[in-house]
Amino acid sequence: MGKIAFVFSGQGAQYAGMGKSFYENSAAVRELFDSAEAYRKGTLEQCFEGDDETLRNTKNTQPCLYLADLAAAITLYENGIEPEAVAGFSLGELPALSFSKAFSYIDGFKIACRRGELMGAECEKMPASMMAVLKLENRRVEELCKKYSKVFPVNYNSPGQLVVAGLKDELELFKKDVSEAGGKAMPLSVSGGFHSPFMDGASRSFGKYLRQVKIEKPAITAYSNVTALPYGDDVRTLMEKQINHPVKWDSIVSDMVASGIDTFIETGAGNVLQKLIKRIAPEVGAYSVENFESAISLAKELKSA
Repeated sequence: MGKIAFVFSGQGAQYAGMGKSFYENSAAVRELFDSAEAYRKGTLEQCFEGDDETLRNTKNTQPCLYLADLAAAITLYENGIEPEAVAGFSLGELPALSFSKAFSYIDGFKIACRRGELMGAECEKMPASMMAVLKLENRRVEELCKKYSKVFPVNYNSPGQLVVAGLKDELELFKKDVSEAGGKAMPLSVSGGFHSPFMDGASRSFGKYLRQVKIEKPAITAYSNVTALPYGDDVRTLMEKQINHPVKWDSIVSDMVASGIDTFIETGAGNVLQKLIKRIAPEVGAYSVENFESAISLAKELKSA
């Protein structure tokens, strides 16, 4: 095995049934999920049986996805796969930090619940949404955003893919500009304008909440969405800023590769990050694990390599 990183899925990857096979096959995962259920009734039903509308609601998405992400990582670790570094996309940064021992697993779940509540409440205040812009350089997309007062570049996913957040009315006009510039704009199935000034209120409230939680410097190198660099001692400030600042995913992956990481494993739901990583760094190994069987299979493959 080379130098391995776990990367944790973000909001939008959720689906009914996520985490269930880990729950059924790992005692450690089952203990975590049951503790989460005791704290927030209905969580297991949402994870395993929730419909699209239920899971798309931010206050439900975030705690459920947190558990699914962490379940995959725990299972890999139980089967002998230990990462040199971790990172998470947006919400995925919480299970990444929890796995790196910045806070306990159950405290991380409580943080995910509060984060989802605050961001969900902010979504209800303004009709904002998000779009992925393809086939244009980042600089060109940034120029188009400047034409509007309420459209912002927010997720720097990979070369040729930048997500923007904006008021729905302005996004419709922005979409036409993208098309005229030779690009393609794809609306995302999200309930608000995340990682933008639309989330300023949630960010402030989240910062106040975090002061009540025991948080330490990560024991495993954990990369920040805000800086694209490893977390230091001041974890709370970056966690607060992450909500209303852009996600620098392409820079995170590039920095991790530069540090010697040559194997990335996406844990949780779907394979969006795996695909982005292959676009950013085609030379590395990139895998995704979203059920118990794939975790066992990949662990055996990596240990025999």
